[in-house]
Amino acid sequence: MEKFTKESMKRAIGEKLRLNFGCTEEEATEANMMKACAMVLRDRMSTQYVESRSAVRKKQLRRVHYMSMEFLMGRSLMKNAYNLGVLEPMKEAIADMGFKPARIFDMEPDAGLGNGGLGRLAACYLDSLTTLEIPARGYSICYELGLFRQKIVDGQQIELPDNWRDQSDAWLIPKPDEVEEVHFGGTLREFWDGDHLHIVNENYTRVLAIPCDMTIAGYDTKHSNSLRLWDAKSPKPIDMSLFSKGEYLRAGEEQAMAEVIAKVLYPEDNHYEGKSLRLRQQYFFVSATVQSIVRKHIQNYKTVTNFHEKNVIQINDTHPALVIPELMRILMDDAGLSWDEAWNITSNSVAYTNHTVLAEALERWPQDLMQTLLPRVWQIICEIARRWQAQVTDFYHGDEAKVRNMAIIWDNEVRMANLCIAGGMAVNGVSALHSDILRKDVFKDAYGMQPEKFQNVTNGIDHRRWLAEINPGLDKLIQDLTGGKDYLHHPGTALPKLDKFANDKEILLRLDEIKRANKLELAKFVKKEQGFILNPDAIFDVQAKRLHEYKRQLLNVMNITYMYLQLRDNPNMELRPHTFLFGAKAAPGYAVAKRIIRLINSLADQINSDPLCKDRLQVFFLENYRVSMAEVLMPASEVSQQISTAGKEASGTGNMKFMMNGALTVGTLDGANVEMHEVLGDENMFLFGLKTEEVKEMRDTGYNPYRLYSRDGALHRVLDQISQGFRDGIRYDDIVERLLFGGGSPADEYMLLADFVSYADAMRRMADTYGDRTKWNQMSLHNIARSGIFAADRSIADYADRIWHVPYKK
Repeated sequence: MEKFTKESMKRAIGEKLRLNFGCTEEEATEANMMKACAMVLRDRMSTQYVESRSAVRKKQLRRVHYMSMEFLMGRSLMKNAYNLGVLEPMKEAIADMGFKPARIFDMEPDAGLGNGGLGRLAACYLDSLTTLEIPARGYSICYELGLFRQKIVDGQQIELPDNWRDQSDAWLIPKPDEVEEVHFGGTLREFWDGDHLHIVNENYTRVLAIPCDMTIAGYDTKHSNSLRLWDAKSPKPIDMSLFSKGEYLRAGEEQAMAEVIAKVLYPEDNHYEGKSLRLRQQYFFVSATVQSIVRKHIQNYKTVTNFHEKNVIQINDTHPALVIPELMRILMDDAGLSWDEAWNITSNSVAYTNHTVLAEALERWPQDLMQTLLPRVWQIICEIARRWQAQVTDFYHGDEAKVRNMAIIWDNEVRMANLCIAGGMAVNGVSALHSDILRKDVFKDAYGMQPEKFQNVTNGIDHRRWLAEINPGLDKLIQDLTGGKDYLHHPGTALPKLDKFANDKEILLRLDEIKRANKLELAKFVKKEQGFILNPDAIFDVQAKRLHEYKRQLLNVMNITYMYLQLRDNPNMELRPHTFLFGAKAAPGYAVAKRIIRLINSLADQINSDPLCKDRLQVFFLENYRVSMAEVLMPASEVSQQISTAGKEASGTGNMKFMMNGALTVGTLDGANVEMHEVLGDENMFLFGLKTEEVKEMRDTGYNPYRLYSRDGALHRVLDQISQGFRDGIRYDDIVERLLFGGGSPADEYMLLADFVSYADAMRRMADTYGDRTKWNQMSLHNIARSGIFAADRSIADYADRIWHVPYKK
């Protein structure tokens, strides 16, 4: 293929403008320009994809199918241009055609296909799968509105539709000739043909799954993969007889019921209709995907008996767990295999990644809903459950507690994690600590029975995006110090070379200047987006992640309140200028999380309006936290708040992005923080708080948060202040009551009061260290140098070696 120059890029963009938008570059809008650029890259990637797929077919390589309800892709234009090595000619071409490149790149909305770490991990893995030249495809739903766009009104989160597809359709290639049909409900009819039992589902509701493919470009490779997003449509046209009678809503009812499946990510499930829609989404996505994979396999190999040798299906959390009974259904009902033949193939094809130790996050579905909505799948699950329970009973000699714990169906519920363990070839956690907890606690009985299934693959991030692309100043420094671009392919061996410059004053000063420039860029971004003026001379201290009680944004609030009260008591106290930044979305039905967002904004209003805090203390809530915002925030951050209760965070990936961009971690020994600590030591991060076993011990021996509140004057005062609220007149006594006395959950379930003193001390140590610029920049450099193990390329190589058994580019 022709290598793009500025001139050839201009010609290609101009051609797209004329053919697709009927305009010249002089007539084109910025939106036209953005889409034309996307189409140029899409054509290049599509050509690579066709060639990659052809090569895979000829070599008969094993394919990886990565299934996730979320793919938080962010923007694709700059990322794809960077990976294809054409970013500079594209920028030059755009500028020559009379447009500002930054404006064109900013035109693209974030693809609204995810919520947080789970979806961003999946996106990073697609990049690494492609860069390492592993034949792979991602699968999800083509959500029309994604999660939601967050608006803060009077301090409260308001959820608005996120119409991401309006400007992003240039990346999507519809494949109507590869449509699949998904069935819901109906009745089962059984009949024998010789010695083979046939089970036929009849009178079902049909939904069409229409694939839209997004091509994925790897870095510095001609290999391409794809992300397949399923859109939902009804096969029935609108009922014109009803429409003609004026019954317009009824006329389009079936179409609306089908299309709602692909409307939003994670509809609320605190009512029956929401649960039903979520289960419909999961089965729709799973059934369409498995049908598609099996169909392609039969086209290539004319048989299904070698399916497990040529395919591996990785399910990202339990959302796609129905892949197990669905693959069984297709192998038995459509391909005519026996149960044992189908089970051998299925149980050697599917692998499960667990992302949580929280009991409430381990999916369970009501039996009656599963039975009604998916009668044949329910029948297969029952047989899997019966056989699995017999295995467990035999292995544990009838131990009722263990049988109950490991049951797939129990107490009128279907337990999806247990289904994954029974039907998968591997189960992996996403950090060393998390995997250890799975083995010793969450799935200890399953581990005792099948230890060979349990693996660990610590999460990783796309370092090309989350360092090289978003932090060009740091990228140049690394290249200058390590001898070029090798770190983009081999971060684990190239980045450690930075360690030897820790005593080079010139390099440390350069690192400091890069951070300062990034802070100014963030300040400019925040002023433009929300009209707030950040103090670039302050510590930029960031907690950006999904809002959940175990992530303990509330502990951060408690310490800020403590600092503020100290400043009120002693206005002349020495206080290093400190800016606290929060970025978080709360699930729409998570009332406590939404109250914490309001509390953060109440505290921010109090502090930012107090003249005593001017140029000393700031608190700001970043509205609508998303990938494109994180790309500005990460390079500017100096402190990374990773303060979850020990033993609750599976891994985290934000902690890795902050570390890689030189921010220092204030954190507990939780999730991947443990592995960060292994490479950094105590001296390069600020640890605090109870360890996992200490949390458990304190709970088991009778934790009493009210006693701590009563005995600690500072803690008492902080909670009283939060209870009575701030200048906006809103009280937060409900939050304090929840901490002290519980109410539906254990008092202070996530041990905020137990860790408060230790946390406040760690924050003081951090602020003191910040004053020593040489020491701070040395620590920052060590963080960058030792972050290479958290690259997604390493994670994918681990999956390829330990679980998928596929070759990859080293």
